[in-house]
Amino acid sequence: MIDLPRPNMTSLKRRLKNALLSVGQGRGLPAWKPATPHFALNLTMVVLTAASMLMAAPAAQTTAKSTSTAASKTSTKKSPTRKRKYRSSVGKPDPAAAHAKKSPLKTAARKVVTSPAALRRRVVLPRGPKVSAHDRAEAHEGVFMKVATGADIPVENAGALVPFFEQLYRHQKGEMAGPLRILQYGDSHTAADEWTGDLRERFQEKFGDGGSGYSFAGRPWNGYRRLDVRTGSTRGWHTDGLVGRSGDGIYGLGGVSMSTMQPRESIYLLAEGQQFELFYLQQPGGGAIQIYDNGGLVERISTDGEAAPGYYHYETVPGSHRLEAETLDHAPVRLFGWVAENSTGVTYETLGINGAQASIMLNWNDTTLKSNIERRNPALIVVAYGTNEAGRKDWTLASYRDMFLQLIARLREAAPAATLLMIGPPDRFIHSRKGWTEMDSIDMIVEAQRQAATSSGCAFWDLRSKMGGKGSMQQWVQAGMAQNDHVHFTGAGYKVLGDAMFRDLMSQYDIFLKARADIVAEAPAVLPTAAKQ
Repeated sequence: MIDLPRPNMTSLKRRLKNALLSVGQGRGLPAWKPATPHFALNLTMVVLTAASMLMAAPAAQTTAKSTSTAASKTSTKKSPTRKRKYRSSVGKPDPAAAHAKKSPLKTAARKVVTSPAALRRRVVLPRGPKVSAHDRAEAHEGVFMKVATGADIPVENAGALVPFFEQLYRHQKGEMAGPLRILQYGDSHTAADEWTGDLRERFQEKFGDGGSGYSFAGRPWNGYRRLDVRTGSTRGWHTDGLVGRSGDGIYGLGGVSMSTMQPRESIYLLAEGQQFELFYLQQPGGGAIQIYDNGGLVERISTDGEAAPGYYHYETVPGSHRLEAETLDHAPVRLFGWVAENSTGVTYETLGINGAQASIMLNWNDTTLKSNIERRNPALIVVAYGTNEAGRKDWTLASYRDMFLQLIARLREAAPAATLLMIGPPDRFIHSRKGWTEMDSIDMIVEAQRQAATSSGCAFWDLRSKMGGKGSMQQWVQAGMAQNDHVHFTGAGYKVLGDAMFRDLMSQYDIFLKARADIVAEAPAVLPTAAKQ
């Protein structure tokens, strides 16, 4: 019940008189001089109607004001005002952005402004020679022929893959709970997530979608992307772990962290899943953060405590979720990454850094890295470096092999049950005044990795041999499967590499399944004898 204010009678009479005068004049009749009883009746109705309207006006205004206030309070509780301007990764499109209407005039008028310093830093490569349609088709066919022939080149030390295949088999049969996780460390070939994205798609088609797994927090660098998720961060974060940035080495699972000392800084993850985790650093004086799911507050957590890796676990209903982490005070907060998983299936997790060399992992904090790897509990760890090391003149066969052995030992200590697969670098050319020439130092890097993998019981996949061997990069460029820098591949080229790698792994998996079936078939005849002994 709403108490109405008592109206002022003098004011009410004046407003009634004005209303009646306007009614009478509007009908063309003398005001206050009814000529007929019919008009007297109408005049009475007008008076009553005008009075009721004037009495109801304050009530309507009060009711509207009350409703607006109640709606405002309800809205505040349901969805707090948390507008953030995010810088998002390149990858899975944001559904909200996909449905937004864009003005073609504004899009056409947009200008890209580049600073003079950026222009000075930019490395301009010469354009490649024009390739005729006939030559491109011929090169394209040649690439596919070489990749097909590469199937005859065996995976070296393939027996080392047996533990991974056994876990894959048991997972496929439903004998293992939870998702089966694959981690791939590497340089820009890995970071592009086109090669790894193809492998992720292939594994999940055959063995089930386990989710996106681990991805970096926010947008650690401008070109960061994951093709299966979308991430972003506000501008108040600082990235550590990238090539050329020195720090304390506490960077987490993928060697990249995001830090801030300011409140109201946020990161988000848009991904499918039902189990989520946030990897962060617990540290003395660490700040508090709030976790949101699809705009609703989930929990407030503190990162304060003794220095150690921290984990926040959150389970919800399966589906698409937009998780956000927001800082609350002026205190240090350091985040490593998100995890998004389903209850079963395979994850293929991209942990690449542009410009990275294998030795970068030896600079990461051992305690944090070991804890994060144990938390992920991978069945297979893929290591794919070598392209950038080939450009350095200080590496020798012995020094690079020894460094690679240290890296393998560190991964084995962190994940003793995981299978390790080493991937050799692809072919590469360098440009000089004489034009494009083969980079001979790739030979040494490939051989050093091969020796380290063999002596430490790891499988080795020679990528350069699989793509056609030394000098094959030129044909990939002509076919449109590699970029004109003669280092990186195009999206189509990375997909071919992913298909070739999955083909070879599944070929070995089929051999494993046949051998396993033969052993199981012989087991009943052997077991009784063993039991008697």
